Amino acid sequence: MDRLLEATARAERDHFWFRGFRRFVEPLVAQAAAGRRPRILDCGCGTGHNLLMLGRHGTAYGIDLTWAGLQYARGMGRKSIARATVAELPFGEGRFGLVTSFDVLYSLPDEIERVAIAEMYRVLEPGGTAIVNVAALDALRGNHSVLSAEIRRYSKPDLTRRLEAAGFEVTRASYTNFTILPLVAAIRFRQRLAGAHVETEEEIAVPPAPLNLALSGVLALEAAALRVVNMPLGTSLLAVARKPSP
Repeated sequence: MDRLLEATARAERDHFWFRGFRRFVEPLVAQAAAGRRPRILDCGCGTGHNLLMLGRHGTAYGIDLTWAGLQYARGMGRKSIARATVAELPFGEGRFGLVTSFDVLYSLPDEIERVAIAEMYRVLEPGGTAIVNVAALDALRGNHSVLSAEIRRYSKPDLTRRLEAAGFEVTRASYTNFTILPLVAAIRFRQRLAGAHVETEEEIAVPPAPLNLALSGVLALEAAALRVVNMPLGTSLLAVARKPSP
């Protein structure tokens, strides 16, 4: 996981995937915040890079289990962070208006994942929102799955079922990275032909500038479309869920 964090820290600012991810997510964060500037908790904040984006819409806090991630976050000036596990959040009930979990749940064993989702539900205020991003589609397992300690990839019905089991009302779920799906599928197919998956940073390394710019542009167009329609397939799955009010 430390190697993943090191590679992620190098890529988060410039890599087309991370640029696209932020374009997909920020409109949902803005909609959930709705000008209220709520307390926001990022469960598994990693290097803390996303706290900057979340902080534009509320008071952002982050927890992570890895010391390496927290060290990166502190080095970036993030102060409202703590070492903790999403399966045992060190906060009282109903403390946050928005809770996020970006590419964390897929690395948790089933029982711990179930507890983690329940904990996210617990710390949300009634009427609060959770935004979750996970890896999608089992067929897309590859070398990056080893680097990210991936246990499962999700389908839309599967993630919806897991969130609803904790009491959430799923208000939106969409695949993302639909426009680059053929490219990713081709890379993963090539890796499968090579034999057993191995840990590699190939897919998290920033590609040459012209290619990176082109793919960033493609994902920007997808992000614009995502504001009005859901994607039918994709390499990731993004869900918005609400904790019902009494």
